[in-house]
Amino acid sequence: MLGLCIVALVAVGITHWVYRWRNPRCNGKLPPGSMGLPLIGETIQFLISSTSFDIPPFIKTRMERYGPIFKSQLMGAPFIVSTDPELNMYVFQQDDKLFESGYPDSVKKIFGEKQLGNIHVSVYKYLKSMMLNLIGPESLKNMLPEIEQSTRTRLEQWSCQDTTELKEATSEMIFALTAKILMSYDSSKSSDNLRASFDAFARGMFSLPLPIPGTAFHKCLQGRKRVMRTLKYMLQERRAMSREQPIDFFDHVLEELKKEGTVLTEEISFDLMFLLLFASFDTTSTAMTLLLKFVSDHPLVLKQLLQEHEMIVKQRENANSGLTWEEYRSMTFTLQVINETVRLTNHVPGMFRKAIKEVQFKGYTIPEGWSVMLCPQVQHLNPEKYEDPMAFNPWRWEGKESGASKDFMAFGGGLRSCVGAAFGKVQMAVFLHCFVTKYRWEVIKGGNIFRNPWIQFPGGFHIRVLKKDTSNSRQHISPDT
Repeated sequence: MLGLCIVALVAVGITHWVYRWRNPRCNGKLPPGSMGLPLIGETIQFLISSTSFDIPPFIKTRMERYGPIFKSQLMGAPFIVSTDPELNMYVFQQDDKLFESGYPDSVKKIFGEKQLGNIHVSVYKYLKSMMLNLIGPESLKNMLPEIEQSTRTRLEQWSCQDTTELKEATSEMIFALTAKILMSYDSSKSSDNLRASFDAFARGMFSLPLPIPGTAFHKCLQGRKRVMRTLKYMLQERRAMSREQPIDFFDHVLEELKKEGTVLTEEISFDLMFLLLFASFDTTSTAMTLLLKFVSDHPLVLKQLLQEHEMIVKQRENANSGLTWEEYRSMTFTLQVINETVRLTNHVPGMFRKAIKEVQFKGYTIPEGWSVMLCPQVQHLNPEKYEDPMAFNPWRWEGKESGASKDFMAFGGGLRSCVGAAFGKVQMAVFLHCFVTKYRWEVIKGGNIFRNPWIQFPGGFHIRVLKKDTSNSRQHISPDT
């Protein structure tokens, strides 16, 4: 009898727990949606891969079922998912008032509790100012020759190879340049493979948070540990050096740590460096690979790019002189191509915030402490805003502003917009300039993508890079493209 009572009590307890899981307490009206299975929520459905640039299936099916705002449980946290452009803009406008950066605990664990998105806004503003001093528009003017030389060196190397897998090659190029600029890191002189550790990290970042050896999440954590170990060693080495003027990020960190009352700590600086290196490793190289794929597939785009960049060279007194900031600023069509690439591909699966107070919006309640995932890709692919949205059409940006708005949030918005947006755009523009003016390429194979939720190239994107025949300036693309 006692045993039956215990079983009954356990059954009632489990039933109540499951009910509370599926129906979380709320003072008002939660958006419609499902909390999924106990513990794992809807994480598995969220991670199901797709092979299209269209709205991810997880988002699309729930929009059709529940509307533009719905609830879910992802990566161990309750979420409000927003595909509503008005709510997305409202959240950005209320940064530090009603919302703060709100990554799930599993994601914060791998990026670091003190990374740029999680710290208090006053500290964030201070660190953002420090980073803009290093990679903001003013610094990029002085950095342009180094970016161009690094790009030309890599292209020369690729032209000596039978084939180049572009995603891997651009990852190496961008990571090496960014690591050199930020912390004077030279992979050719280092015994550790810092980029390989980031690769392991990237593969498990949005996996199920199971820290079990052999799982993608565990490999992700191990990759982060290796990177942090290297960063700490490098900072210790830098302390032993004596420089009259700060050159890179670590120099600025050491200068700042000496100040009385500073808000900076070593932990914050390491997490910030980790985030910046990861962004360079993954997001910019993916955008660059997709950009070249789109240009390969659209001869008219290539033709206008060639005209723009050949005109830049033609107008120089010395055709072999380096790229100037004024020339970069004149690359109108190039920047349209970049904007169209990031609009169409939406590499980042979402932008995350957390409600620091209970929020009412359009009759729904966002409870205090709940995370909000903003999905601007839905608006980026909205046919009411972008005619034929699945088509790659850089001309749609002609005469339009490309700053953040409710219809275009590729680089975020609000107080925590992307610190490295200008840096990434310059890298892509310089890459295109160096490539189309001096080289031609043939697509060998690959270029197919899948998203889970990050964009990946399962078969790579293989090209052959060839130096141009100076007697013929016409770019050649493989007939197979």
